[in-house]
Amino acid sequence: MRADSYIMQVKVVGAEGCGLYDIKMECAALIRKAGRDLYIQKHSLEMFDFEYVSYMDLLRDKIDEYKILFKDWVGTFDPYHAIKDDWGLFNPPGIELPDADDDDAADFFDDEDDD
Repeated sequence: MRADSYIMQVKVVGAEGCGLYDIKMECAALIRKAGRDLYIQKHSLEMFDFEYVSYMDLLRDKIDEYKILFKDWVGTFDPYHAIKDDWGLFNPPGIELPDADDDDAADFFDDEDDD
């Protein structure tokens, strides 16, 4: 749980330190994952009879507040300040993924055949 809370802080700093859309979106995705992991920890704590599970309700309320700020923050990302994400996950809206045929798979092993 502590690691998730650290990730949420560090990735905000990382995203703000970089101006590129794809890096900011990657950090945002990691923040979202850490927030969701924190949110569902209540079930584990209940399962292991943690004494202070009621504190998780407070944490969940704060995460719900954070989500509102998070959505506003992600809305400030500039999709025109980006590089193309070859993985295809964090491209700005309107950026097309390359076709699978763009890379010639037949050339992949050409260097090994020269031996």
